[in-house]
Amino acid sequence: MAESLQHSDVVTFSGDKLFGGPQAGIILGRGDLGAAAVAKMSRHPLARAVRIDKLTLAALEATLRQRLTGRLEEIPVERMIRAPVEDVRRRAAMWSVKLEERGVPTSLVSGESAVGGGSLPGHALPTVLIALRGPASRLAAALRAGEPPVIARIEKDACCLDPRTVLRGEDETLIDAVEVAYRKVAP
Repeated sequence: MAESLQHSDVVTFSGDKLFGGPQAGIILGRGDLGAAAVAKMSRHPLARAVRIDKLTLAALEATLRQRLTGRLEEIPVERMIRAPVEDVRRRAAMWSVKLEERGVPTSLVSGESAVGGGSLPGHALPTVLIALRGPASRLAAALRAGEPPVIARIEKDACCLDPRTVLRGEDETLIDAVEVAYRKVAP
């Protein structure tokens, strides 16, 4: 990727996905040609309609400072991407034990986490999923309808949760939400 950027005068990317900042479209120009193109885009009538507000700009600046000073662990998406699969496995096992104690049957299965959506199509990281036993689509619907909503995925006819995609400190809230959803659709 870095090699292709060396040959580009203008690049665009998302501020949120792999950059890890707020949702924003970013355009960068290199050299005279790139700078001229960015300047021309900034004068276009639509530029005013799509420009970011001061709060988003401040959040983008904070994310850029974290990246430039090497504080990547402070950026949630970076922590998720960099988490070793063994750390994910330990967290999944802890969730499994706690859910089993509450009467929610689970199993651990190997899987993959998609990275960056459209930013890195086809790129995945190994993960360990919590598979909830029961009617997969009904469990997924109950999780989405819960408070807070939980987004699960269905793999091999099982409703699965990926610990890699859950922020630190949200474990107990997630476990509570799974228990409530399971009770609503338990076989």
